[in-house]
Amino acid sequence: MASKRAAAMSGADGWSRRGVIAGGAALVAVGDVAKAVTVHETMTAPDGQYRSIASEFAQARAFKGIRYARAARFQPPVPVRSAEQWGADKFVDDFGPACPQQGPRYQPQSEDCLFLNVWAPGQDVPGQHAAGKRPVMVYIHGGAYSGGSVTDPLNDGAKLAIRGDVVVVTVNHRLNALGYLYLPDRFPDSGNNGQLDLICALQWVRRNIAAFGGDPGNVTVFGQSGGGAKIATLMAMPAAKGLFHKAITMSGQQVTASGPLHAARRAEAFLAKLGNGVDPATAPVEQLVAALSASDPIMGGGLYMGPVLDMRSLNRHPFWPDAAPQSLGLPILLGNCVMETRAFLSSDRAPLKGLGWSNLASRLGPEMKIDIDPAWVLAQFRARYPAAEPLELFHRIVTAARSWRGQVEEAEARAKAGRGNTFVYQLDFEQAKHTDDIGLSFGTFENPTPARQAMSDTVMAAYVRFARTGNPGWPAYDLNQRRTMVFDAPSRVVSNPRAWERELFARAPYIQPGS
Repeated sequence: MASKRAAAMSGADGWSRRGVIAGGAALVAVGDVAKAVTVHETMTAPDGQYRSIASEFAQARAFKGIRYARAARFQPPVPVRSAEQWGADKFVDDFGPACPQQGPRYQPQSEDCLFLNVWAPGQDVPGQHAAGKRPVMVYIHGGAYSGGSVTDPLNDGAKLAIRGDVVVVTVNHRLNALGYLYLPDRFPDSGNNGQLDLICALQWVRRNIAAFGGDPGNVTVFGQSGGGAKIATLMAMPAAKGLFHKAITMSGQQVTASGPLHAARRAEAFLAKLGNGVDPATAPVEQLVAALSASDPIMGGGLYMGPVLDMRSLNRHPFWPDAAPQSLGLPILLGNCVMETRAFLSSDRAPLKGLGWSNLASRLGPEMKIDIDPAWVLAQFRARYPAAEPLELFHRIVTAARSWRGQVEEAEARAKAGRGNTFVYQLDFEQAKHTDDIGLSFGTFENPTPARQAMSDTVMAAYVRFARTGNPGWPAYDLNQRRTMVFDAPSRVVSNPRAWERELFARAPYIQPGS
């Protein structure tokens, strides 16, 4: 069989054909990324043999649906140390399932969802790094802590692996009640099981990634929205220490975790919705997902699920009262989009439907998530942006107060530590909204315009340079100049951008939503 012939040709780097050629450019041009035919290869790693069922691009090898752990409901994960792949026995090219969640977007869904995926440059891609020495970029998906999946086409790692000459890993893990429902009397680790899953995946990377051409001593975690928040939390979890060496957070912050008393009240609300006498440990998973519609007893609205200050897995807040000391030596790249909230809110529903000057201040109040006079805030922004219409001001104000504020808190906390290894960017391109940085960093948006492709090239190059060296190509953030890369056409480094907005909202204390 072809796989046996390939195995016989395997070298020390683990590839079932020949090793990766060293030398050449570190970032391959877009035109050099060729569409693939189906390939079948095996690769031998410490945990066993993994199969490349098919690759999307001829110059990348995609190993999908790799199981890294198993977990019983509400229990911590148990590492899997023998090679398994979702669908490999059926020669199916597929990811493992997504965690059960509200909505049908990601299918299939299963509690058995602890799978990761690896993309690595193949033998036909010239690169600067010999096999086993490529930077590793591990992506953690967004969707807060309740939804999402790396099976989303935006998270396909082929182009980033080829063009960046890096090994890309994407990870699914437990979410919502399955990953974060706080039931300490019965299940002591239940409030942070989703985080423990990620730690287990990073342990798999440390054991096996050299066989895929990656350097286990140079691992960068990156994640958007909830993915960035999960990374910020990992930076304060003792069990995660040493498993990664750099971090990129994209519109995702976790200044403080949920307190145990608040987490307990949320668990009570969830159990009440689940139904009297229904045991969450044995109820059908569909009932657990349905109970997520409970109202949040702390904030109102949908039920928040997230990491808990349980004094077991997480014994301090990630960025309060300071940046977690265990991670101060790790370079971090913090990014946000200039108009985050354009992705959250629909123009045909409140608070945007019928928005005008007469109701703008009252609509702003509950959305800013801080206790400050919305009429006064609006007056300050109108003075700064006299030509702006109500909709633009709404997005500018709420983005600065609710979304950007967490990044400012983290950047300031890191800068106070004085290590000089914190870098900040702001994505302004096309009035960027939440999630716009995903397609740019992976190169996965459809039918790109020349301007958008150029922006993707710039963002991807910065991420790759940071993963390789710990410096994205501009000066570190400090409390004197607060230098920030503004990604736009053209991109440029700006000292203290939006200073007056930062100073305005600094008048009110920041409380992380969900804490």
